[in-house]
Amino acid sequence: MTIRVGVLGAAGRMGVAVCDAVHADPDLSLVAAFDPHAGADSELHGVPVVNSIDDLLAAEPQVVVDFTVAEAARVNLPRVAEAGVHAVVGTTGFEDADLDMLRGVFTSSSCLVAANFAISAVLMMRFAELAAPLFDTAEVIELHHDNKIDAPSGTATATVERMAAASDQWAPDPTQHEVYPGARGGEGPGGIRVHSVRMRGMVAHQEVIFGALGQSLTIRQDSYDRTSFMPGVVLACKRIADYPGLTIGLDELLDI
Repeated sequence: MTIRVGVLGAAGRMGVAVCDAVHADPDLSLVAAFDPHAGADSELHGVPVVNSIDDLLAAEPQVVVDFTVAEAARVNLPRVAEAGVHAVVGTTGFEDADLDMLRGVFTSSSCLVAANFAISAVLMMRFAELAAPLFDTAEVIELHHDNKIDAPSGTATATVERMAAASDQWAPDPTQHEVYPGARGGEGPGGIRVHSVRMRGMVAHQEVIFGALGQSLTIRQDSYDRTSFMPGVVLACKRIADYPGLTIGLDELLDI
């Protein structure tokens, strides 16, 4: 029996890619897609693109995939939870209060929130976490397309948080004067600096640079196309029911 999937944010590039990936997988069935600006006759892969969360849930999905914005997700995800439907969430910009809310509402179904669904990105974050205790300086450079409105990215934020949690032995920043204010990037947890690049031609890329006496280590991940995120999304749709409550990150589903 195939797993019935609904997609929030179907009009965006990520939403369209998710619909394509779900439609192409023999174990999944795309039953509805949501776009608040959808017209009456809109459809994708033969299923309706609806402009109401009620209409999406009326299609009886077992899993809803959400790639929208935090403001919309705060409204839609409690409705998904109330219907007893699982959620796979790639939306970023959540605060601690949002995660607490999701823990509170997803009691009869499961919710996965991941900053990045590319397997290579998940491994990059894990490798950075493992390397952190072995170095005393580190900086993160994330590079994205010029339509991304938030900085730093959710992936960079998650990476720095995990590095800071793995070690508190970071050398202080020696900079005393910035010729151009902000040249040293933003200061994240542990004093780790994060630099955000927004540039045409990019999709999603990140470098974590570690330094110690006489040596350095660079861990880099590149997503050249949004299809890079789809194997992780498809995996999450298939396995989310096995992880009750709220799960943060794809690591647990990959057993890493």
